[in-house]
Amino acid sequence: MGTIMGMGSSHWPAMIQPDEAKPWPFLRTLANDPRVPAELKNPRNWPEGVRAEWGQDEGVSAHREHRRRLVEAFRELRKEIQAFAPDFILMFGDDQYENFTEDIIPPFCVMAFADLTSHPFKGGRRGRSNVWNEPEDHAITMRSKPDVAKWLASRCLEEGIDMSYAYRPLHWEGLGHAFVNIQMYLDYDRQGFDVPIIPVQVNSYGSKIIRNRRAINGAGQEPDPISPTPRRCFEVGRIMARILADSPWRVVMYASGGWSHGFLVEKHHCLWPDVASDRLRAQQIRDGREAEWKELTVAKIEDAGQQELMTWICVAGAMHELGQKGDVIDYVETAGVFNSGKCLAVWKP
Repeated sequence: MGTIMGMGSSHWPAMIQPDEAKPWPFLRTLANDPRVPAELKNPRNWPEGVRAEWGQDEGVSAHREHRRRLVEAFRELRKEIQAFAPDFILMFGDDQYENFTEDIIPPFCVMAFADLTSHPFKGGRRGRSNVWNEPEDHAITMRSKPDVAKWLASRCLEEGIDMSYAYRPLHWEGLGHAFVNIQMYLDYDRQGFDVPIIPVQVNSYGSKIIRNRRAINGAGQEPDPISPTPRRCFEVGRIMARILADSPWRVVMYASGGWSHGFLVEKHHCLWPDVASDRLRAQQIRDGREAEWKELTVAKIEDAGQQELMTWICVAGAMHELGQKGDVIDYVETAGVFNSGKCLAVWKP
C-alpha cells in the first residue's frame, strides 16, 4: 500500500531576486494597470499597512523579513520531505500562459515528461540578478518518472477523470515557474535536491489565463472560459489519493500556488490582496476544515484573487480522503506591497 504526505506552498518569484530589486509585481501594476485610480498612485493615499510595508525604501527593508520567513519555512518543508523519503513528488501547479496558450488549455494535465532541463534565468525571465549569483545559462534538471506518470494518467481515466497528458512541452522551454521555482526553493541553500517530480498542470487562472498573459493586465478584454470548479478539483484530489494509496510508492502530493494575488483583485483596484479570505483559508487548515473549500464557487475565488488556491484544493481533497490533518508551518501575510498571501503547510501521514 502507498503512503502519502500532503504539502503546499507559494512560488513567490521575488524570492529569486535580491531585496534591492524592489517589489516589481506591485510596481508594474501601479505603473501600467488602467484600473488603478490616479489618487492611488500616490503612497499617501494607501492604507496604513501598505504604507508601512513601503517604508522609506519602496519595500526593500520589509521584504527582507518577508523573505526570511519564507526561506525558513521552505527549509522546514525540505526537512519533512527528507524524513519522509518519497519515491516522487506529484506536484500540482498553475500554468500562466507558459506551456498552454491559445491552441489548448486543458483543465488538468499530467506531464509525463522525461527528465527535463530548464534555464530559469534565460532571457531575464526572473530578473537580471538572483540571490545565488548563478549565470543566465544556469541549468536545472528536474528528474521525473514518465512511466509512473503514464500509469497515473491511465488510472485517472479509468476512475472517471477526463485527464489530459503530455509527453513534451508545447511552447515553454523547460517547465513553468510554478514547478521550477519550487524545485529551486526546496534547495534554497544549494545543497542539491534530487527527488523526482511529476508535474500536474491545473488551469487555475481560468477566465484570466489568456487575457492576462502572465499577469499583464487584461482590462477591457473578454474573459476566457472558467477554470475547473473547486468541487471538481477536490474530487480529482480524492480520486488520485485512492489511486496512489493502492500503489507501492511513497508520494508527496504538493500544491504550488500563492493565495490572494493583488493584481487579480479587481475590487481592490488590482493593488492589494484579499487578506481576510487568506486568513480564513489558513484557519481552515489549522481547524481541519479544508473540505469547506469544495463548496466555494469559481466566482468567489476569482473575487478574492485566489485562483492559485485551485492547486491546494486538489491536495485538500486527497488529504480529506486519507483523513490526514494539516499543519501550517507559516502563513506570511502582506498588506499589499508583496502581492500575495503565502501559506506553507504539511499534512503528515
